[in-house]
Amino acid sequence: MSAARIVVVGTGYVGLTTGACLASLGHRVTCADVDESKVARLAAGRVDIMEPGLAELVARGLTSGNLSFVVGAREAVRDADGVFLCVPTPMGAGGAADLRAVEQVVAEIADVLPSGCALITKSTVPVGTARRIQELTGRPDLPVVSNPEFLREGTAVSDFLGPDRIVVGSDTPGAADWVANLYADLGAPAVVTDAASAELVKYAANCFLAMKLSYVNAIAELCERLGADIEPVTLGMGYDRRIGRSFLRPGPGWGGSCLPKDTSALLRIAESVRFDFELLDAAVEENIAQRDRVIAKIAGAVGGRLAAARIGLLGLAFKAGTNDLRDSPALSIASVLCAHGAEVTAYDPAVQGELPGMLVVDNAYQVAKGADVVVVLTEWSDFTRLDWAYMAELMHGDAVVDTRNLLEPRVVLDAGLSWQGIGRPRAGARVTSVS
Repeated sequence: MSAARIVVVGTGYVGLTTGACLASLGHRVTCADVDESKVARLAAGRVDIMEPGLAELVARGLTSGNLSFVVGAREAVRDADGVFLCVPTPMGAGGAADLRAVEQVVAEIADVLPSGCALITKSTVPVGTARRIQELTGRPDLPVVSNPEFLREGTAVSDFLGPDRIVVGSDTPGAADWVANLYADLGAPAVVTDAASAELVKYAANCFLAMKLSYVNAIAELCERLGADIEPVTLGMGYDRRIGRSFLRPGPGWGGSCLPKDTSALLRIAESVRFDFELLDAAVEENIAQRDRVIAKIAGAVGGRLAAARIGLLGLAFKAGTNDLRDSPALSIASVLCAHGAEVTAYDPAVQGELPGMLVVDNAYQVAKGADVVVVLTEWSDFTRLDWAYMAELMHGDAVVDTRNLLEPRVVLDAGLSWQGIGRPRAGARVTSVS
């Protein structure tokens, strides 16, 4: 299709990626935000978000003239063909999604939008939000479209430009097709449907992934109790095309900016129509139980008493490749350890600054100094390249708890340390061959 005039409201993780990628597809994109200093940095090509390829896309967009940044959306939208709403929808009271930011933007711009301009929700919003936005505008000449994002932190640019699918929904004939055509050059399959179905797709997908992670963590616990090894178990599962290999790695629990709030929101949505979503509720409870099991492992590694134990943590971000601490399982575990009186020292290659109750250092080896136990909480590949013999010299104790099954157990054992993973034999000696 010909280049469209697009306004993206919000320059956070989703908004900035959306704006920069749409500009790279040839559309004329203006990104609007209320933070003046942030807009100034972006207009100068300075990207604060840690995301591979994003800064380069922003720079190219600025150079080509396809991408610009402004303070406030009201003036920017006056000649727009489509407006993407990419503002936060955090967990609100009772676990439901908080739509105040969406509603504020709609109220600000509704009267100045040109007739026919599509209002497009990119943020994750509850089922029924498109209908609610239509009511707020009071303008039947403005089509409202749901176009949920499926961006993973650390791979957002590649996810946007090489998507599995494009999901678009609207109750206005032709509007969803117009938005789907914005992505035509990507060659991805498009699911064009009604607004409510498109809104539900995002929740259904994320909550399925949360359940899959909770399931594999529960299977890992069974492995420990039955003397099995989670590595060959998930390997055998993953070869089944009906299951696949993704999201089959056990860990300290799932977190981040999406899964916790989306599972909570879908549970509230289900309650609103008097459906008891027991399966999803169980996945959330299992996630809490996994955190508690990890804390119990750490306590066991220091003799059962966390108070005054010196604990070194490797990793704070919710996953490798990002500096995002939102609902990080690593940070949740660290907070519990601190609450029990442990002396916690932490290192993450993408996280700097102070955090409550713990000492955040700028070197992984500082974590080991005097530690009774070292705990791997985020799967940074940097940690596999540490000199574990030197780590052993620095430590007071000899225990390593690897909640990501990241390290090669034999390397840790050869350094004179003990190793304990998730769902794996403690000695780590068994080797699974793949033919």
